Amino acid sequence: MNKPDTTIMPGVKPRGRGALGNAVGRFEGATREAFEDGWEPPEERVLRTEVRLETPRSAISYNRSPDLPFDRSINPYRGCEHGCIYCFARPSHAFLNMSPGLDFETKLVARPGIGAVLEQELRAKSYKVAVMALGTNTDPYQPIEAEYGVMREVLEVLRAFKHPVAITTKGSLIERDIDLLAEMAAQGLCRVGISVTTLDADLSRRMEPRAPAPKRRLAVITRLAQAGIPVRAMIAPMVPGLTDHELEPIMQATRDAGASAASYIALRLPREVSGLFQDWLAEHVPDRAAKVMGRVRELHGGLDYDPAFGKRMRGEGLWADLMARRFKVAVDRLGMSVKLPPLRCDLFTVPARAGDQLKLF
Repeated sequence: MNKPDTTIMPGVKPRGRGALGNAVGRFEGATREAFEDGWEPPEERVLRTEVRLETPRSAISYNRSPDLPFDRSINPYRGCEHGCIYCFARPSHAFLNMSPGLDFETKLVARPGIGAVLEQELRAKSYKVAVMALGTNTDPYQPIEAEYGVMREVLEVLRAFKHPVAITTKGSLIERDIDLLAEMAAQGLCRVGISVTTLDADLSRRMEPRAPAPKRRLAVITRLAQAGIPVRAMIAPMVPGLTDHELEPIMQATRDAGASAASYIALRLPREVSGLFQDWLAEHVPDRAAKVMGRVRELHGGLDYDPAFGKRMRGEGLWADLMARRFKVAVDRLGMSVKLPPLRCDLFTVPARAGDQLKLF
């Protein structure tokens, strides 16, 4: 587990945050320790969200992971204010010389201007269209999107190029963009996955402190579905010994809300996430901490996490097989799909720019 936090001022309470500590990143050559200098009044000691701006040099990130259904994605933000304690993306903050702990959810990076960069990349003669994934690392509809609107930038460019897009989010801010998403969905260019981890509002508040409550996410599913946007319910992650018993109720609730497909992913605890999550268990559910970690290790061959392709999302062994069977039975009973119809790539077109010479033939 992580060492006690030494990078936050004494007396500061990280209210409404997921992580309990802020240990320095694994690439740092020195540790830091905060100390009281007497200048800051105690009543002002609130851990606030900080946002810095990054001028993006590229927009599209490519991957070759064989167990992912996409090979390209866009990240409008680095870090995520939702503060989900289990987030597998937390270790990526270490590459920014920041902590995967509280820094990940309080020191964020916005990338305004990424729409213009994306447009240049899509105009390249070498570009070959395939589904663009959004929300694969950090949530594009986290709270700061209301101010910075970077996700809206990206969607406007993708719509102009008639480019297919698949979005994953917990954020209710997606409702703001229903005008764009519905238009694209009507052309077979858009689908959305809404992540629902638990229906227990109190557990969600502690585990995903700044994400919308479960009922609010169900309402988002309904609004999207009513607008004609295909919605997948993503039961992710399933936390063994804590939320896995909710698999069937979550699927029922999301189907009733309008989701037409479903998927699940078992809890993943790469690198620093394991220590952060174990600290959280000890603080919030100490009576179940040993059980949860015991089940996690059963899924991963005795380890906290096995990153092997084909195993990292599902695990293996008895509990993995049981989850898979329960999921299949629920999918069949509820009439939900595992796969949604493929998005269209044949509509992709490079729009003319002001000043371009018109084509004669």
